[in-house]
Amino acid sequence: MSLIKDDLQDLLLKFCEPEDGLLQRIDRETHLKVLMPRMLSGHYQGRVLSMLSKLIKPRRILEIGTFTGYATLCLAEGLADDGMLYTLDINEELEDRVRGYFAESPYGSKIKYILGDATRTVNDLNEVFDVVFIDADKKNNGTYYDLIFDRVRPGGLIIVDNVLWSGKILTNQQDKDTRNISTFNDKVAADDRTEKLILPVRDGLFIIRKK
Repeated sequence: MSLIKDDLQDLLLKFCEPEDGLLQRIDRETHLKVLMPRMLSGHYQGRVLSMLSKLIKPRRILEIGTFTGYATLCLAEGLADDGMLYTLDINEELEDRVRGYFAESPYGSKIKYILGDATRTVNDLNEVFDVVFIDADKKNNGTYYDLIFDRVRPGGLIIVDNVLWSGKILTNQQDKDTRNISTFNDKVAADDRTEKLILPVRDGLFIIRKK
């Protein structure tokens, strides 16, 4: 999934902060015990998310797509003292594992883990967010973007994962998933309410700042 060669990726990891023990275990157990472990953000992307969160010091974070909670905990590292992170996911089979990880972390009391269809559960949240991280079903990226946009404060960040789709967005013969991602990227590029750039981190992170 990474667009960077392995030897360069190793060098990047050498010069970034290490994972803590819990994150290392989540990574290892996800790869050993959970289907589609490639969905996990991993060390380098996790440090990018942590750094962005710490720079903003958000009071409210929304994550759409929890998976096994790795990115959740990285984002939580930057929360303000009175901060709260809401993370939405539809996979009930992972609930016990994820709740266990959150309970072990120092941020457990600041995380609200909500199961259900995010296109519905997001409407139950009466919050204005400083950071939103979208990393769920790619066909709904545009839907999630529209649902949360007015809930993001001016100057807040929307971060969307997998927007380079292993480089497939460069191909002329695109499958349905790739077309969905290309359509979303074009939608954001045309949105003059934002400033935006794509970081070639892992599978592509769209960093979108609301004006």
